[in-house]
This record gives sequence, structure tokens and C-alpha cells, in this order.
Amino acid sequence: MSLLGEDALRERVERLAAIDRPSASPGEREAAELIAAELRETGARVAVETERVHGTYWWPIGIPCGAAALAGLSGSRGGAIAVGALAAASTAEDVRVGPRLLRRLLPQRDTTNVIAEFGDPDAENVVLVTAHHDAAHAGIVFHPELPRISARRFPKLHARQKTTPPTMWGSIGGPAFVALGAAIGSRWLKRFGIALSAGYAAAMADIGLRKVTPGANDNATGVVTLLSLAHWLAERPPERTRVILVSAGSEESFMEGMVRYAQRHYGELPRERTKVICIDTVGSPKLLLLLGEGMLGIRDYSQPFHAFLMDCALELGLDVYDELRFRNATDGLIALKAGFEAAMLGSADEFKLPTNYHWPTDTADRVDYSTVAEAARLCARAVERIDAGG
Repeated sequence: MSLLGEDALRERVERLAAIDRPSASPGEREAAELIAAELRETGARVAVETERVHGTYWWPIGIPCGAAALAGLSGSRGGAIAVGALAAASTAEDVRVGPRLLRRLLPQRDTTNVIAEFGDPDAENVVLVTAHHDAAHAGIVFHPELPRISARRFPKLHARQKTTPPTMWGSIGGPAFVALGAAIGSRWLKRFGIALSAGYAAAMADIGLRKVTPGANDNATGVVTLLSLAHWLAERPPERTRVILVSAGSEESFMEGMVRYAQRHYGELPRERTKVICIDTVGSPKLLLLLGEGMLGIRDYSQPFHAFLMDCALELGLDVYDELRFRNATDGLIALKAGFEAAMLGSADEFKLPTNYHWPTDTADRVDYSTVAEAARLCARAVERIDAGG
């Protein structure tokens, strides 16, 4: 079998989108087992790994922000300084995927990673292609019209923007302003910090209380791209390349599933001969290759590998947007931080935004399956060229 056609891609997205699959949940496990079953049918070497994670981001972000707001309102100068500073440090190290001390104290649940391999386990080259099968909670901050209002009103300014707006800076800045305002005796600065911290705490509470989205575009499309690639690899096994397909859990809780995969397996992979492609949300009208990403400071992806993938796209006649940096994070960031040559393949609409992102309208009928098929073709061509020596 070659790469899956659009009808087959749609069928698989519909099946995954019908499963209620928040991070580290029984539904996530059900989706993982469904994915693993099809991967086994292709003849891949398949492993299903269970890891312990917290499974949310609204508690690790909301608790420090709420504590900073309350400390600022308490009237205690020392308390505002201490709590604000600690809260800012906690949210900062959480969004940059640091030690994440607060997460370790919060309740833990099981998340499920699915790993499939093709090719010689001792092959010279390694290509790791990853997606995630959990789905996000909605939240009013994700309303699709919010970022598009300014884009429509100021189209020339939006066209010049090459970096998305920061979404998590305020979760650090709010508590920091509480601490700084208290330290220097600035009521205005402290009040601003209180308002910002309280706003983030409220937004996190709203997200935590809402239902999970169907997650068709984000990221059933990435998963079915992996499945399509698996069928192609079964028919055309690589000769000199070990190909690893990873469908990770708990990406929507700030990449926890991939962090656990990295802790377990990244040490086994040769840094200088491993390339990583993250596939996330490829069901919008146009493919994109990110130049870089990160919620607190942007890390740029490998320019040579980015250029290589763009050359593959050119060979296939694919129109790929390649000028965007993302002030958010995907599983690709974990490989980037670990020092691998990595790339993140996504998609966007005419506003350079993913369609139906973290919203209840992220349903299978709103996915552009021609773009999903293009993502699979691009990954297959990249593997083909790497296996052939470039």
C-alpha cells in the first residue's frame, strides 16, 4: 500500500475525533491502542509505553498566578515580594520545560506513548517522526475570532508579522510585576501585576472547566500522517535508515508525553545522525515549516534541515509557508532543546493561524485533507532522500 488517500485519511480522523481524549485520560489510552493496532498491521515493530505525568497546564500556571494575585492584595510587602517572585520563577520554568518542580507535587496520571519502527535498528541514519494523539481543552482565550479581528483590521501590519504574539508571557510578567511593585513601592505596578496574574488564573480556570475539543486538526491530522507514512514504509522499507514513528500522549499539557519519551529514549539516538520531524495540526489550507518556537524565548530550528525539507517540498510542487516563528510550543521543541536537527511541520490559513485551534469547531468535517496528504508526501520524500544519502 502507498500513502493513504484523502478518503482513508478522513475515515481515520473521524474515528479519532469521536474519542474524548484529554491528556493522560482513558480516552487518550483508547486512542493510543487504536493507533498501535493499525501500526502493528503494517508490520512495524510496535511498543506501547505508559508514563506518569500531571496531565494539565492550567494548574501549574493557574496556581502560581492566583497565589501572586492574592499575595499582592494581602497588603503584606514581604509576602508580595516572596510569593510574586516564586510564582514568576515557577511559571517561567514550567513554560520553558525546566525542572517543573510544582508539577511534581501535583496529582499524577498515566499517559500513553506509541512507538513504531521500520528499518534496521543499527542503521547509520535515524529519522524520528512524531505527532500527538491527545486533544486540547477549549477556553474563551482560544476563540477563533480574537486573533483574526486585528488581522482583518490591520492587514498590512499583519502581513509583515513573522512571529506570533506571546501567549504565556503574562503568566510570568504578572507575578513578577507584583513582586517588583511591592519591592520598589509602586502601587501602579503592583496593581497591574495583580490584574495580570488574576486574569491568567481566571483564564486557566476557564480552560480547566471546559470540555475537551474533538481535536481533529489538532492533532488527529498529525497522527493519520504518521499512519499514512507507516503504510508507505511497509511497502518501501528503508535500506540504510531507522525510521521511528512516535504518537505521544499529553502534548496538550505542555509536551509531557514527549518529555518522558525523551528521558527514556533520546540517549539511545546518535545526535549527529538523527533528524526529527514534528507533525502538528496539518489540516489547515496551507502547510508551514516553522523557523523556530518557544513560549519563553524562541529557539530556531536547524537551518540546513529546514532548507532540506523546503527543497523536498519544491520537488513535490508543494506550497509551504516558511517564514513564521511561533511563540508557543509543540513536541518539536523537546528535540530542539536536546540538540537534534529538528523541524516542525504544521499548517495555517490566510491569517497564518491554524484553523479551529483549541475550539469545539475542531471537527473532522472542517479539516483540509489535501493538506494532510501533502504533509505525508513531504515526510515520505524526506525519508526517501535521507535513505538515499541526501
